[in-house]
Formats: sequence, C-alpha cells, structure tokens
Amino acid sequence: MSKKQKSVLSKDALTFLRNYLNNPSPTGFEKEGQKLWLEYLKPYIDEYFVDAYGSAVGVINPKAPFKVVIEAHADEISWFVNYISPEGLIYVIRNGGSDQQIAPSKRVNIHTENGPVKAVFGWPAIHTRMRSTEGKEPQPKVDNIFLDCGARSRKEVEELGIHVGCVVTFEDGFEELSHDYYVCRAIDNRIGGFMIAEVARMLKEKKQELPFGLYIVNAVQEEVGLRGAEMIAKRIKPNVAIITDVTHDTTTPMINKNIEGEIRCGSGPSITYGPAVHNILRDLIIKTAKKNDIPHQLHAVSRSTGTDTDAFAYANDGTPSALISLPLRYMHTTVEMVKKDDIENTILLIYNTLLNITPKTNFLYL
Repeated sequence: MSKKQKSVLSKDALTFLRNYLNNPSPTGFEKEGQKLWLEYLKPYIDEYFVDAYGSAVGVINPKAPFKVVIEAHADEISWFVNYISPEGLIYVIRNGGSDQQIAPSKRVNIHTENGPVKAVFGWPAIHTRMRSTEGKEPQPKVDNIFLDCGARSRKEVEELGIHVGCVVTFEDGFEELSHDYYVCRAIDNRIGGFMIAEVARMLKEKKQELPFGLYIVNAVQEEVGLRGAEMIAKRIKPNVAIITDVTHDTTTPMINKNIEGEIRCGSGPSITYGPAVHNILRDLIIKTAKKNDIPHQLHAVSRSTGTDTDAFAYANDGTPSALISLPLRYMHTTVEMVKKDDIENTILLIYNTLLNITPKTNFLYL
C-alpha cells in the first residue's frame, strides 16, 4: 500500500466483499449479485440504471456532458447441465472458461427454481481408473467429468428440479490466509466490482466534486466474450473509460515469464501497454501512481487485452480506454488468491486518476 496512506478498507467494506464473493453470479445469471452490489453502492451515487441483460451502472453527476467510466465485470465462470444419464449422473458443458482439470472431487451447487441442489464432481478412485486404462492415467475432460447429486435415476434428478440448462457453480467461499491474502472462487473479477464501488465510497466520504459525470459500471457476460461491456459502452457513450480486471501473478510454477511477463502479488496494480490501451490515458495513470507513491507494475500485451477494455476502446467512434489490473494467483480455479495491499493500491490509483481528469484533458494524439 502507498506509504502515504493508511488502510482504505473498512470493516463494513470487508463484510460486503465476503458476502459479495460468496454469492453466486454465473455468466448470464448475475441478477442476485448485482442486487447486492447496487445496495452497497447506492449511498455513494446520485442515480443508477440496469440494462436489459443486467449490467448495473451507478452514476455521479448524471447531467454532466463529459462522461468517464470506471468498470469491472460481475460474472463468474460456471457450468451448464447438458445431459442427465439414465443412472442419474449429470454431464455438463462450460459457461465461460471453466477448467475441467480442477473439477474432479469439487463440491458444487446446481441452481434450480427450487433453490440450490448440492452435488459433487465424481471421479473414480486411482485404484480402479488405473486398472481400467492399463496403467495410463486418464485426464479430466469435458466429456468425461460428471456430477453426482445422490440420485440414482434420471427421474430422481428431475424430481429435485434439475434439468438441462441449470447453471452450476463451485461451492468454495471466501477465506483469509496468512500475510494478508484473500482466497475465493470468482475473485475474477468480482473483486473489480468491489474496488470500483470503494472508489465511489471514497469520493463521497472525502466530498470530492468531479467536473464530469462518473459512471460506475459492473458489466455482465465478460467471460463469454465481453458482451455486457459491448452493450453498455454503446448506451453510455463515454469520453473516457478506465477498466479494472485481474491479471496473472507469473511468479508461480509453470508460467513462462518470457511470454507472460513478470507480475507479482504484493507489488501493486499492473498497468497495461497494448493497442487497445490509449497511450495518453495510460501515461496519465502512470504519472498519477508515481506522484502519489502508489506501487505499480507494467505489463504488455501483443494484441487484445482480453478484457472489457477492448469492448470500450473500440465502441462508438473509439473511446480512450486503459486497463488497471489486480495481480492474482491461480486464475479460473476455486482458490484464486489476491493480496490486500494490491486491492487497496488499485482503489487508490483509480481514485487519484479520476482527480486528474477534466473535460479539458486532451486525449487527442495529434
């Protein structure tokens, strides 16, 4: 965290973070999570709206002609029930970038109209699966992993309210680890929604008057192609967009730094260089970090950022957009891990960057 700042996360904020992360918010089914987020945000904004697919937007100074967006995405990876066998086993397909390698032996909730039904990703014992494959270790694949909810026939499964199309989320919840690390499923990128809400809280509590309209956007359906951001960018038509998401901590095993670069949890938010990132806005963010003694890291991408930055940058007539990312370990697993200091420094960086933007800021290259 910045040497000049004390902790910016209150006990109430951490309680909200825990509840928000524990609440399921699968892609396409973000409704309940968006309700939680809006209730937390409402005291710090002037008005809000929700679009047809569920992207939620809080607005400060809604009548101002110059519009600045700070954005995160609200959805988490999950699974869809795709087939129920006569024996009552449930086969799934991905909803977003779910990793079949981590599925075996994990507990899940199958979301039905009657409420969640608990199940597990079954997997044969090592004794039997090695014998049945002549000593060759079988690998989890989308076509061989399955859910077991205790039913022993298709009829028993259906009587629980489970049908093709039910969405499935992992059960793993929020925990605090040693050395100020937080671990949970779906930190990607619901932590972003938390951070932009905290920026709004800081603006309110410090009585900062902004010379522009600020749109705090929690977009849906990022995990299936940036779809929520595409829709909301066209609706808002912002002049500037600052996106926050997560990025890989590349210091863990099996990650090639020559390809991924070097990003480390605990060294501050990562600021991205890339074609979709507007050079003037990015440089303003870097100068802000240096001026306010906020630890930060730099990261480069060869083409797209793979985040909602791309959707905003290329929307409308083009929107000056930049990406500030939170270092994270073990992305798209149930033990995604981030460090408290990085969360606080990302909040501070976005907050202080907003204070350096005015409608007269020149974002023209020539």
